[in-house]
Amino acid sequence: MADNADTLRPPGLLKLALEGRAPWEFAALLASAPWLKNLPPGDGHPVIVFPGLGVSDFSTVPMRNFLRDRGYDPQPWRQGFNFGPRAGVLEACLEQLKALNYRHGQKVSLIGWSLGGIYARELAKELPDLVRCVITLGSPFSGHPRATNAWRLFELVSGQSAHDPQLIDEIRQPPPVPTTSIYSRTDGIVAWQCSLNPGLDHTENIELHASHVGMGMNPLTLYAIADRLRQPVGGWQRFHTDGTRRWFFKTSTSQAAVAAQAA
Repeated sequence: MADNADTLRPPGLLKLALEGRAPWEFAALLASAPWLKNLPPGDGHPVIVFPGLGVSDFSTVPMRNFLRDRGYDPQPWRQGFNFGPRAGVLEACLEQLKALNYRHGQKVSLIGWSLGGIYARELAKELPDLVRCVITLGSPFSGHPRATNAWRLFELVSGQSAHDPQLIDEIRQPPPVPTTSIYSRTDGIVAWQCSLNPGLDHTENIELHASHVGMGMNPLTLYAIADRLRQPVGGWQRFHTDGTRRWFFKTSTSQAAVAAQAA
């Protein structure tokens, strides 16, 4: 997978058109609310949720409401619209992480949607002792940024180039904490191969059916997030697909395993 990471192409027009199903994913969230409310409660630890490119904390309201209902303390990133890692953005994220850890006296989980997942991973690399786990949703960390249908928008709003070989190599490295990538092969924005963790003891990949735009409010995504956040500190185990879960989720521990499934 790493050998052809730089030759991946963005999702085609058909997958891009399928992004129009996002409103139906929100409708599915509303319909599944009684089921989601019956999930086991969490332990109340703090969570920071980072939005995707070009959107604000408003986009993560459904997810944060769900997490609050499960007993967690979900926090928005509070930096307005996500226009990329402009001056001061990552520094403000680091300060927020430190403050939340100090206030709660416990590690913080980081959830990032699309570009927000890159922030979550990089923060966990900077301050791993403060981070409980990282969960990314359709985040393009393992391929070339131009294997997405959003790279031109990224360059436009951030003023930065999407082609920085050194930075790309750094982003591909997973953080040293339990790290989950949730992705969809029908993602119309990010080539799904760009969202695959390598096979390490503390990393995993969870595949489900979702659009990119609707992934953060898809009930299957929220179910997987709740399961991951319930993993105890020091006792993290990978997501299992026993029983009925196998109808909705696929898992792998490495990029090679996913490639083999696709072959």
